[in-house]
Amino acid sequence: MRSTKLILITLVIAGLASACGGGSEKEKGKFAPPPVAKPLTYEEAVADWKNQKGLGPIKSVELGELDAEMAKRGEEIYVLKCTACHAPEMEKLGPAPTGIFERRTPEWVMNMILNPEEMAMKDPIGRGLLMKYNTVMANQGLTQEDARAVLEYFRTLK
Repeated sequence: MRSTKLILITLVIAGLASACGGGSEKEKGKFAPPPVAKPLTYEEAVADWKNQKGLGPIKSVELGELDAEMAKRGEEIYVLKCTACHAPEMEKLGPAPTGIFERRTPEWVMNMILNPEEMAMKDPIGRGLLMKYNTVMANQGLTQEDARAVLEYFRTLK
């Protein structure tokens, strides 16, 4: 009886040891997490600005003909909420929006308006702007419709 217990214990230990063993080389990487992509640097993101959408709710923006009524509403929002830090044609505490679509996508612009904190911390261009201006853009609590109106106003700035 004692030798049967000893054999049984030995088999259990051997089974546990083999179950916890390293296994084959093929099996070793089977449950490894996928490699993490290296984040873009500011310089890489700026060079690839046409493909940068930013971080936030806006995934796609369709720009048709300029909507003058929406642009007027956007200008009113901009004057009320943005002019403390931005001027249309010159840098203040933040960049000037004139010519913004020659360096940023509409999606990126709207995501920056709607989600400035995360953009400044996680988006490579947003981080670069944080370094340059030494401040995070204030979240003005605009709706997506408001941000789209501001974007339409920016389209009038040449």
